[in-house]
Amino acid sequence: MALTRRGQILTVLIVAVVIIGAVVGLVAFGSTKKTPSANGTPGGGPSGSPTLPPPPPICPLTGVRVASSVPNRPALAVKVENLPSARPQTGLSWADIVYEEPVEANITRFIAVYQCRDASRIEPIRSGRLTDPDILVQFGHPVFGYAGAVREVMVRVAQRGIIDVNFNRAAGAYHRDPNRPQPHNLYSSTQALYAAAHTHQAAPQPMFTYAVRLAAGARKISVIHVPFSSYSDVFWKWSGSKKAWLRFHGDVPHLLSDGTQVSARNVIVQIVRITLSDVTDVNGVHSPYVVSVGTGKAYIFRNGKMIAGKWIRRSLHDVTRFVDAQGNVIPLMPGNTWIELVPTNIKARFS
Repeated sequence: MALTRRGQILTVLIVAVVIIGAVVGLVAFGSTKKTPSANGTPGGGPSGSPTLPPPPPICPLTGVRVASSVPNRPALAVKVENLPSARPQTGLSWADIVYEEPVEANITRFIAVYQCRDASRIEPIRSGRLTDPDILVQFGHPVFGYAGAVREVMVRVAQRGIIDVNFNRAAGAYHRDPNRPQPHNLYSSTQALYAAAHTHQAAPQPMFTYAVRLAAGARKISVIHVPFSSYSDVFWKWSGSKKAWLRFHGDVPHLLSDGTQVSARNVIVQIVRITLSDVTDVNGVHSPYVVSVGTGKAYIFRNGKMIAGKWIRRSLHDVTRFVDAQGNVIPLMPGNTWIELVPTNIKARFS
C-alpha cells in the first residue's frame, strides 16, 4: 500500500515536470516571434496595421496645408500705405491676413500680417497708429515693421509686448525706392524685418477656424461695397472662375506692382466704433482710434456667399471671434483673409 502511494506521488511529479517543461517551451518559442509595432514594424503595437503618417502642416493664419514645414516664427505685421499716390503696392499678395483701417482725412491704411510665406519686397511702408497695437496683440508677440510714429504709439507698442522694428530702430532693414517720391518710397522685406527682430518667438495660434464646406443658410452675394471715401471706395467682386474675391477702387481694379489684382479667399466686414484720439498728424488732424474690444455686427464673405453675424472680443488679450446668429463660430475658407474695419457711420452694401 505504501509502495502504491509512492508510485502515485512519483507519477504526479513526473506529470508536473512534463507540464512545466511544455509551458517553458511554449514561452521560449513565443519569445522568438516579434510582434508588430505601432508603425507596422516588429516590436510594437498589437494590431499589426501600419500607423498613418502625420497630417501635413497647416499655416496657422490661413488654414492652408503645406508640403514643407511651417516656419517656426511669430507673425510679422507691416504698415502699408493706401493713398492713390502710393499705388501700386508691392507684397500684399503674400500676406496671410490684411486689415484695412481708417486713418486721418478719410483715408485708409493696411496692416499686412505675414507668417507662412515671405515677401521679398513690401512697399510703401508708412507710420503706425494707436489702433495697430490693440489689433496686433491678438497675435501674441508679433514683429511690427512701420516707418515710425508719435511717442504715444511707440509706448503702446511696447506695452502690448510687440517686437518693434520700426524705421527709427532698425534703419538697416529699410530702403528707399529711387523711382518713387518720398514719403511713398520706403520698403523692406519679411526676411530683413525678421532678421532685425532677433526674436525666438514661436508661431502664433490660429486666428480662425476653417472648413471647406459652408453651412446652410448663407446668402448668395457677388458684390461688397465699403465706401470709406473717394480715396478708398472699396469694392470686392466674387470671381467664380478664380474662386476668390477681387478688389477694386470704384471701377478700377486694385492692381499690385506685378500687375496682379488684389484678391482674397475671405473678406470680413467688421463694424467698429471709432473715437478721435489726442494724437494728430502733421496737419493737426486728430487720428481716429478703432475700438477693437467689445462686440458689434460682422459680415463674413466666402465662396460667393455671406453669413451675417457679430464679432466678439471680451478683453484686449482675447482673439476676435466671428459668430452667427446662434452663437456658432463661422468657419472661413482656407486661404488669405482681408478684414475691413468699417466705422459705424459708413454704410456698407452687399448685393
